[in-house]
Amino acid sequence: MQTDFLVIGSGIAGLTYAIKVAEACPDKKVWVLTKSQTEETNTKYAQGGIAVVHDPEHDSFAKHIEDTHIAGDGLCTPEVVELVIKEGPQRVKEIIEWGARFDREKDGDYALGREGGHSESRILHYKDVTGAEMERALLHKIHQLSNVHMTSDYFVVDLVTQHHLGFLVTKSTPDIQCYGVYALNLATNRIEIIRAKITLFATGGNGQVYRTTTNPNIATGDGVAMVYRAKGRIENMEFIQFHPTALYQAGQKGQAFLITEAVRGDGGILRNHKGEAFMEKYDERKDLAPRDIVARAIDNEMKIHGTEHVWLDCKGIPTEQFLKHFPNIHQTCLKAGIDVSKDMIPVAPAAHYSCGGIKTDEWGRTSIKQLYAVGECASTGLHGANRLASNSLLEAMVFAHRSFVHSITAMNELSYDHIEIPEWDAKGTSAPREMILITQSLKELQQVMSDYVGIVRNNVRLERAARRLDLLWEETENLYKNTVISPQLMELRNMITVGYLITKGAIFRKESRGLHYNTDYPHKSPLLQPIVL
Repeated sequence: MQTDFLVIGSGIAGLTYAIKVAEACPDKKVWVLTKSQTEETNTKYAQGGIAVVHDPEHDSFAKHIEDTHIAGDGLCTPEVVELVIKEGPQRVKEIIEWGARFDREKDGDYALGREGGHSESRILHYKDVTGAEMERALLHKIHQLSNVHMTSDYFVVDLVTQHHLGFLVTKSTPDIQCYGVYALNLATNRIEIIRAKITLFATGGNGQVYRTTTNPNIATGDGVAMVYRAKGRIENMEFIQFHPTALYQAGQKGQAFLITEAVRGDGGILRNHKGEAFMEKYDERKDLAPRDIVARAIDNEMKIHGTEHVWLDCKGIPTEQFLKHFPNIHQTCLKAGIDVSKDMIPVAPAAHYSCGGIKTDEWGRTSIKQLYAVGECASTGLHGANRLASNSLLEAMVFAHRSFVHSITAMNELSYDHIEIPEWDAKGTSAPREMILITQSLKELQQVMSDYVGIVRNNVRLERAARRLDLLWEETENLYKNTVISPQLMELRNMITVGYLITKGAIFRKESRGLHYNTDYPHKSPLLQPIVL
């Protein structure tokens, strides 16, 4: 099986790229693979919106650039920040032309929201389901293109590189090449070889590494883990963003419902169990401080008062305004017995976004030739040590475009290499006798990461996490070598790898910066550099 362009992932990054290469190269084949249903992506769950300079009379590129750098706490790449912010308006214009809708004011102008870390109102949104609306528009557009083949229920197992051809490949190998992927066809339960001239990873985030996350079940860090196994470069994995305000429901694990930051932008106030508005103690920007500051403040208030959540008070927001801006949040709260016009919402931080990932350049190229990475799985240099709210959808569209520009030029110089890719070798493996070996290891992983590598860290916790992850890795590798591959086993294997990368990055960073706060190193180091693994 072969294709010209192979896209892994069907969120905003993957679909934007696939649409562009398909339209520019109508004689080429574009294949989009996803391990679940095509619409089940992190994009679908993005509530707040997309940050872009839309009104130059009241906003500017310079302000958006400065806000991004402040949030990134000194680790953003200046050239990347500038190109994303300046190229962003054109990318937003394109998705509007493709049919994406954003809320408007009564006079017809776009309604612009404001979120934490932003000095101006610049968030384009569609109610509180912006990501789902953008995903809808992209899927509608891509289904009109005859040279795009979309296939769900394919689980990519590994990249195919020289390693699979019998060559020794290490981190220092200068010309690692991607020839395609091995993928598990979930319909036939067979592993297939999919050869591609160019492969793009848009595999999303890794929130499921933690016990509670705003991410869906599919967010298991597959792309990052596969590139690491293929000896590609990974960076800044220690910077895991915890969204300050996920709906707290006692005993809940897994995916938590997100209460978008835009609620605080509209006037929502965080209060502790004494009813005190506490954010003024932590930052002059109060409830609209960047996410790392707000999440740590909530974590501290919970520890001071011995509680499992704080409160988000929305009673000051007019009911009509709340219903208009946040209908999905309103309905979800009602189902949980919360009337936001009378009751405060219980909220607590939850793992939300990975600011690090597969290291790329300004064109989305990874350290592995013919492999690009875009979206949350990539580390472009935009976010630094902490992502500015609503910059992620913008980054995905800008880098999908830039990867498209570079890859269609590179495509003209590529041909299918006449190499014999070996069939997947499953000799000596058997069906797992006890699924509890997988499910229990997953619980242990999530507990270790949540308890030891969470919002606040220290050296003892990190070393404990490293030792336990080593044991989990050893046990899981033995299981992998001796049993037939399943999605559950592959996701566990990938998540353990991602947990290891997060922990190792945290151990190597001897400072507190952005999303990484280590009580043994409470101050910032003068050495501003990424941690590359």
